Amino acid sequence: MLLVAAAGRLWRRRRRPGSRPPASRASKDRRNPFGETGLVAGREIRERLRGRVFRVVTALLFLAIAAIIVIPTLRTASAPRATVGVVDGSPALDDGLRALAHRVGLTVRLVVEPGLAEARTALRAGTLDVVVDATRAVLVDQALSATDTSARATFVREASLGLGAQGAYARAGLTSSQVAIIAGAKPLAIVSLQPAKKPATSSETTALLGVILNFIVLTQYLTWTLMGVMEEKASRVVEVLLATVRPLQLLAGKVLGIGLVAMAQAAALVAFALILGQAAGSSFVHGTAPLVAAATLVWLVLGYAFYSWVYAAAGSLGERQDQVQSMALPLSLPLILGYIVSLVGVSSGSPSTLVKVLAYLPPTAPFAMPALVGFGLVAWWQFVLSVLASLASTVVVAVYAARIYRRAVLRTGGRVRLSQLRRVPSATR
Repeated sequence: MLLVAAAGRLWRRRRRPGSRPPASRASKDRRNPFGETGLVAGREIRERLRGRVFRVVTALLFLAIAAIIVIPTLRTASAPRATVGVVDGSPALDDGLRALAHRVGLTVRLVVEPGLAEARTALRAGTLDVVVDATRAVLVDQALSATDTSARATFVREASLGLGAQGAYARAGLTSSQVAIIAGAKPLAIVSLQPAKKPATSSETTALLGVILNFIVLTQYLTWTLMGVMEEKASRVVEVLLATVRPLQLLAGKVLGIGLVAMAQAAALVAFALILGQAAGSSFVHGTAPLVAAATLVWLVLGYAFYSWVYAAAGSLGERQDQVQSMALPLSLPLILGYIVSLVGVSSGSPSTLVKVLAYLPPTAPFAMPALVGFGLVAWWQFVLSVLASLASTVVVAVYAARIYRRAVLRTGGRVRLSQLRRVPSATR
């Protein structure tokens, strides 16, 4: 009877208006769309953003990008200028000096000097940059070094040669028609065995920066993934986490959290580069450079998605921090191969056949494919084909990595080898 009465009171309490049943896992999952995976990802995001290494590296990357974009624009914007004093000049000499200055990229202002002594005084005082004495010499304040290739140095050398030739014509007694024939002489043809190397476009320069950015970001965050898994295993934190979170949820949350920080950092760097380039009038925002930047971000996401599972699984095999270097080196060999080959291809101005092949292999495509996009050597369907190959490979790698992680993350007492995991049961709740 007591049991029946207790059951009745419990039934009435559950049926009482306003009363609600205790929250279940399903209700918690409804409040958090990502469930335990989202909680783990949030934890990883907070830890990475609070780290001093993250702040220092981010600040250095912003400064490097700002320098790469702003310094070339400053050189272009500040055209060289010079004030040239002319002694015993003539309208023909003035026209020749202006034409020479235009040819070497120098903006000149000609000043007529009454005599050579006054011109020397103005040159010493800094009022004049160059003095041209039509009959005697070309004067500068400081001697020109042999390695000086500036516009002013080129102007001085060309003016000296031209005036010297005019003096030689006069001493040789040549007529004006003979002087005109000599002045109009055409140089011999220069025959090359190979075509000239075309100057790098803004898209190719952006591709070069994209290859470097992908390598820096991937190596940094993949190493964090490896070290994070090893730290949790070594400190036995993973045992506490696995009491409430499934191994696959823990692994996916760690990969997702670190990946979101990496993508946010890379997106901020690209946005900063585009905005600063637009404000400074840089060539990085002209032509197809923004398309190359977008392709770089896409392959940064795909590259991290492919490698993060591999590094996380590798981290579950070790448990000491001194094992990080020995485990990271073999994992990073495909990264280094793709980076070096792509960097050489972009720097040379013509990607090799090897770069074109590596663009379709998931381990090296994050570097080779942005390089080909920068050179305009990829059609849209080729880009999509490489993306699909990378996604399919990522799914396969994630399945095997999760299996290794489940079986190795709770094994302690030394480094775990893959051969030891064949008969080990998975660490499930």
